[in-house]
Amino acid sequence: MRSGVLIIAIVLIAIGVISLAYEGITYTTREKILEVGPLRATAEKEKTIPLPPILGGLALAGGVVLLVVAARR
Repeated sequence: MRSGVLIIAIVLIAIGVISLAYEGITYTTREKILEVGPLRATAEKEKTIPLPPILGGLALAGGVVLLVVAARR
């Protein structure tokens, strides 16, 4: 039981730090711009999913709290 809590705490801390460092997830999509017979034109567009800093802070704080609770046992 204790090792499971430690793993969850470490994962939450890692997610929190990564979330605070990157502030969002960026990905690329391809969109069709023109299609005339056999001719096709596409464009790559970057899109970003913003991650609020409060989310990273909560994950980090939750991981630290779990780590402290597991250490007390």
